Amino acid sequence: MFKFTKPKWTITKDKKVYETPIFSLHEKEVLPDDGSDAANFYVLNAPEWINVIALTPENSVVLVEQYRHGIDETTLEIPGGMVDEGEEPLEAAKRELLEETGYESDAWESLGKASSNPAILSNFTHIYLARDCKKTSPQQTDGHEDILGHSLPLKEFLTLVGEDVVHHSIVLAGVAKFLLKYPDLA
Repeated sequence: MFKFTKPKWTITKDKKVYETPIFSLHEKEVLPDDGSDAANFYVLNAPEWINVIALTPENSVVLVEQYRHGIDETTLEIPGGMVDEGEEPLEAAKRELLEETGYESDAWESLGKASSNPAILSNFTHIYLARDCKKTSPQQTDGHEDILGHSLPLKEFLTLVGEDVVHHSIVLAGVAKFLLKYPDLA
């Protein structure tokens, strides 16, 4: 087990600068552990997120294609979303898989979590594997979600990851966790 040796910095001030429906921007004044002067950093406080590697009985991966405003491009990803207030990450994973794709599973496994972007985000993404997924209903998207579902054989999906067609960093973290636990499935 790795033992961390760098101490945490001391937060002396935490001021909410801006609030949106999906995150709040905070200005944090911190004292470095080396005794130097305080510095200001900006952090986006966001709810926990989930991502799901959903495999069908035929070993295909259930995917979503959607436009992403941050990079002004359409992306191919595994299903994912926010954990609602009062909701457990596994509940959110089941809900998001059903809403975005219409698929469900009775075989869920946690693959761990990834810090979404620890330089500027306060949250983690919880990663799940859902096996034997079956299409049980149409998509149930909400708001401005415009998602097209796909199902690709696992090996074809992994080829797209290697070719940078799939490039969302949190999706890549989920793929890495999956491959570390199940290298024989690749």
